[in-house]
Amino acid sequence: MRPVSFIAIVVAAVLSATSLIARGDDNARVAALSYDLLFGRNIAFDTAVEELVARSNKDVVPAIVLAMRYRPDYGHRRLRDAFQALTGTPVRDWYDAALWQQAHSDITPHPSFRDLKLRVFTEIDPRFERFLGGDRSAPENMDIRLEEIVWGGVRVDGIPALDNPALIAAGDADYLKKDDLVFGIEINGDARAYPLRIMGWHEMFNDVIGGVPVSLAYCTLCGAGILYETTVDGYETPFTFGSSGFLYRSNKLMYDRQTDSLWNQYTGEAVTGPLRGSGVKLKILPVSITSWENWRAKHPDTTVLSLATGHRRDYGSGVVYADYFASDELLFPSIVGDESVVKRKDYVFGMREFGGAKAWPLAAFEAGAVINDRVGNKDVVLVGNEATRTVRAYYRSDQNFRATADLDVIADADGGLWTVEEERLLGPDGATLPRAPGHIAYWFGWNSFVGARSALYEPS
Repeated sequence: MRPVSFIAIVVAAVLSATSLIARGDDNARVAALSYDLLFGRNIAFDTAVEELVARSNKDVVPAIVLAMRYRPDYGHRRLRDAFQALTGTPVRDWYDAALWQQAHSDITPHPSFRDLKLRVFTEIDPRFERFLGGDRSAPENMDIRLEEIVWGGVRVDGIPALDNPALIAAGDADYLKKDDLVFGIEINGDARAYPLRIMGWHEMFNDVIGGVPVSLAYCTLCGAGILYETTVDGYETPFTFGSSGFLYRSNKLMYDRQTDSLWNQYTGEAVTGPLRGSGVKLKILPVSITSWENWRAKHPDTTVLSLATGHRRDYGSGVVYADYFASDELLFPSIVGDESVVKRKDYVFGMREFGGAKAWPLAAFEAGAVINDRVGNKDVVLVGNEATRTVRAYYRSDQNFRATADLDVIADADGGLWTVEEERLLGPDGATLPRAPGHIAYWFGWNSFVGARSALYEPS
C-alpha cells in the first residue's frame, strides 16, 4: 500500500479554501506559479504545485507534464500526484503523462504555457527561438500542438546534415560489408548508395542526383527514410534542410534553411513558420533499401558515400542506434494504435497516392515476393525481399505479374519477362512501366501520420 500521498495534501488544501488562488485568478499569478514548477526552489515549487492543483483547472496540466521531464531531481512524486489529481489518471513518469496529453487534444494550455515552454527550450539552445519565437508558436500559426513538441536531446543541427557529400567509386568503398544496408537511389541514370550506417548519424542529406535537387530525410526513430525532390514551383532555389533538434510524436521535425520553418519529416509539409499553410508539399521520390552486395551487383558503376564526411563519428556496421533498433520499445512518446496485425516496430512499406494510401508489412515479402495490388486509384505491383528490407513498387497498368526464380526478374500473365530496375520495369520489346514512390518505415510511424487514410495489406 502506498503511503499518504501528495494528493491527500492537495485535497486538504482545497478543503481549507486557500485564498492564494481561486478559480478565475489572474493570469500573471498562474504564470508565476507555472514558472516555479520548472525553475523555483523547493519551497516555491511546493507552493506552486499546491496552488495550481487547488485551482482545479486542467489548463496547467501541460506545465506539469513539462516539469515532469525537466526537474526529476525534486518533487517527481508530487508532480505525478498533481497530474493524477487534475486528470484522474495515474502515471509512472513523464512518458506516460505525455501519452495522456497526446490523447487529450481538447485540453487548451493556460496562456502562459507558450512563454514557459519557450523559456525551457531557449535555456537548452537559444537558437530554438528561430523556430518557435514570436508569433510562430501561437496556436493559430501552428499545425501541430506546441505541448507535443519535445526536445530530442540534441541542439540545432546537433545531428548534422550532409550537404553535397563526398562520393567514391564502388571499388574504393572497402569499408562496406556485403550485408550493410544502403539507401539506393537512381535518377536519370545516376546511381548512388548512401549507407545506413553513415546516414544514421546524420539523418539528412542535401544533394543533386541526376540533375535533380533532393533531400533524404531519415528519421531513425520511426525507421523512415523518405526521399524528397526539393525544387518547388514558385521558388527560385531548391530548399535545403537540417535537423531542428525537435521531435513530434517520435518523428523528427526538420527545418528549411531559407525560412526556418519546421517541417513534418513524414508528410513533407511545413507545420510552423512562413511556409506553414503555403500549400508547399514536397514531392516524394522512389528510394530503395537493399544490401550493398545487391546494390553493387545491379549498379556496378554506382558511387557511394565516402567516410570523409567532415564529422567524427563511429561509422562501424551496427553501431548507430544499435540498442534502439534491437528493442521493441520507443524512446519518445507516441500513441501506437492497433498492433493486432503489425507490431509497433515491425517494418512496413508505405505508399501514398491520390485517393488513398496503403502499407504492406515487410514480412509479406519473405523469401522474395511479387504482390499485385491497388492503392488509391492506381494499380501497382510490388517486388520485395524481406531479408534486405527491400521493396520496389511500379505502376502496372492493367497487367498482373508473378515471381520467378530470379528476384530481379518478374513475369507477366503471358510469360513475358520484365527486369526490375530502379526507375522502371523493362519488359519485352522495350516496354516499360514507371517506378512508383514509397518507403520503408516502422508501423507506429506510418500509422501515426498516415494511418487515418491508409489501408493495411493482409494476405488472402
